[in-house]
Amino acid sequence: MATEPEHRAEAVRLVIGATWDGVPVSGDEVAVVTIRAAPGGLRVEVEAPFHGDPPPTTLPGSTDRLWEHEVVELFVAGPGDRYLEVELGPHGHYLVLQLDGVRRRAGPPLELEHGAEARVEAGRWRSAVLLPSRLLPPGPHRVNAYALHGAAPRRYLAHAPVPGPAPDFHRLERFAPMALPGGGGGGGNFRAPGDTEVR
Repeated sequence: MATEPEHRAEAVRLVIGATWDGVPVSGDEVAVVTIRAAPGGLRVEVEAPFHGDPPPTTLPGSTDRLWEHEVVELFVAGPGDRYLEVELGPHGHYLVLQLDGVRRRAGPPLELEHGAEARVEAGRWRSAVLLPSRLLPPGPHRVNAYALHGAAPRRYLAHAPVPGPAPDFHRLERFAPMALPGGGGGGGNFRAPGDTEVR
């Protein structure tokens, strides 16, 4: 018996509309991550309220420890403990990490050929990057998305809640299964395990 090919959406939207532990937030704090099929990979777009946190002191581009600033994060996991962490900020900074094991970097932060688009207007910010398929872990995929802002108190928001005693965005068991647009590719250049830990 022949089976029909699995239909994959042209775009997937992840709404970040609750605190990390699942309490809904007001509409003016909601952020959205949209994942679209793009030639050779995926386009990841962020649209979020601008909270005016100080930007990193470095020039726009790949920026380690971006999670210490105003940021929206997308995590894409494959089977097991391999996953990609993508962070975008409102000023053109980004961070892309491949991880092999919870919080274990598989190598240094990745540079993206086209960097990140970013703009702030009318109290909101938008950013986007192109992710080559080769950076993604092999499927099937699971995802989660987060938004962080503020200093005291720091706000931690999530697409899918990660309940527990404190925010922990590396809880892979809380990621939602998802068919990535265009198939998502993945696995081609996923680096070998390393021993560098994140957060």
